[in-house]
Parts: sequence; C-alpha cells; structure tokens
Amino acid sequence: MLSLILSVLFSVLLLVNFRLHPNFKVNTFQAIILNYPVCFLTGLLMMPAQQHFEFNFFNTGSQYALLLGIGFVVTFILSGISTQKMGMTATSLANNISLVIPVIFSLLFITKSGSFDALNYAGLALAIGAVGLSTFKKEEAKGTDTSRNWLLPLAVFVMYGITNTTFNFLSAEFIKTDEQRIPYTLTILIGSMAFGALVLIYRKIQLNENINLKSILAAFPLGIPNFLSFYFLLKALSDYDNNGAYVLPLYNISVIMVSSLVGIVFFKEKLSKLNYLGLLLALVAIFLINHQGFF
Repeated sequence: MLSLILSVLFSVLLLVNFRLHPNFKVNTFQAIILNYPVCFLTGLLMMPAQQHFEFNFFNTGSQYALLLGIGFVVTFILSGISTQKMGMTATSLANNISLVIPVIFSLLFITKSGSFDALNYAGLALAIGAVGLSTFKKEEAKGTDTSRNWLLPLAVFVMYGITNTTFNFLSAEFIKTDEQRIPYTLTILIGSMAFGALVLIYRKIQLNENINLKSILAAFPLGIPNFLSFYFLLKALSDYDNNGAYVLPLYNISVIMVSSLVGIVFFKEKLSKLNYLGLLLALVAIFLINHQGFF
C-alpha cells in the first residue's frame, strides 16, 4: 500500500508543477519533453552501486518498454490537441474513464480467476461514475468546428487505455524482481527521449521554436517526481501481484481525490456539487475495490 500511496503523491506533484507553469511563463510542452532526460538521470542515480544498466534492443521486454515510452509522448500530444479543440471536459473524461481498458485486460488475462467478487465489480462500476462526476466541469472550447474533433477525445481514451494496459502487462510478464524495476523504467524513458527529440526537431523545423531556459529549469522539478511515480506504480503493481484491476482504479481515483484537495486548499479552485458527489463515490469505490485488504 505504501508504494501506491507514494505513486499517487508523486503524480499529484506533477499536476502541481503543471498548475504553476503559467505563473512562471513556462512552455509546458517543452518542459514535458525535456523532463524525460531528467527522469533517466534520476533512475541512474537511484540504481544500487553494484547494479549496472544495460540496454538490449533485441530483448522482447525492452521492445515493449520502448513502445510504451513512445506511447506516453503520443498520448500527451493528443491530450494537448484535444484540450484545445474540444475543451477540458471531454479530454479529462476520456483520460480518466480509460481505466476500464487496463482493468478489463487485467481481469481477462492477468488476474487469477475468482479473485474479483461482486463487491469488487460494484466498486469498479462506481469508480467509473466517480471519475466522470469528479472531473466534470462546464467548459467547452469556443469557435471550433467539432464535426470531426470528437475523434480526438476518442483517441485520448484509446491511447491512455493502451499505455496503462501495456504498463500492467510489462510489469506482469517481464519485471520479476526488484532489481529489474529501474532498468525497465529507464528503457521506457529511452523510448520517450528518442521520440521527444524527434518532436522537438520537427517543431524547430516547422515552427522555428527554440528551447528556452525556463523550460530547461522546469524539467527538473517535473522529471524527478515523474520517474518516482513510474517507479512506485510499478512497485505497487508488483506488490498486488500485478493485479491492475485493483491497482489502477485505486491509483486513478486517488490521484483525482488528492489533486482536488490540493486544488481547493492551495489554489482556491471551486468544485461543483457533482464534483463533490464524485469524490464521495470515489471513497466508496476505493473501499469496495480493495475491501479484501481492509479485513
């Protein structure tokens, strides 16, 4: 449980970084791309002295990890475009409700038969409702042609689902010991760095966009908690026997609850009655999904 809590806290810290970027006029896109090298360096520093990182492209697990790293960057880009074209509401819902994809995959292919009971399934259903209600905001993009833009939230939904499912699959199939956790995380980051570099080169050629100092500085407080959130989520999956049907809903709705609390207390954000109802349902969902752990 400690690993899951730490993963949630570091994930919320990432959101706090994003919330502060406008105050310091940070180019969030550049900061996210540049945070991956910082993540990589953080992982190298965390490796035990006797352990060395060796990248093997021909290892099947490494190939999945590289694709996952690319998937993280693609998902971010799609989320940014969807937010601009369709508004935060549709994009946020697509992001969070995508948890059903890795959960269903885990139940069908990873979780041991019979480990989920009626209360767990009820909790999963409540979690989907809780995510929708707690993230709903009356915001819409203005002045845009939405005739085809609805495909963007759909793409976000699919990509978040694929990356989270691959994350769970990688943990279940290839990360068998604690010593393998950091190397596989570093391999994921190699994929993100390589693809991110291509994106930066493309934006330089097409938009003549230069990397600024603020983006470089912002990459450090972003990259360190980003690596730690990766690391502890993998550890949480391992602690729960790679049962994504338990871990991912708990992780997802816990991030929403904690980030909402931080937003209310520190950034004076306001929630609607529906949002508060969603947070209440999230508490009930957490209990139902993990009720075996409370008794």
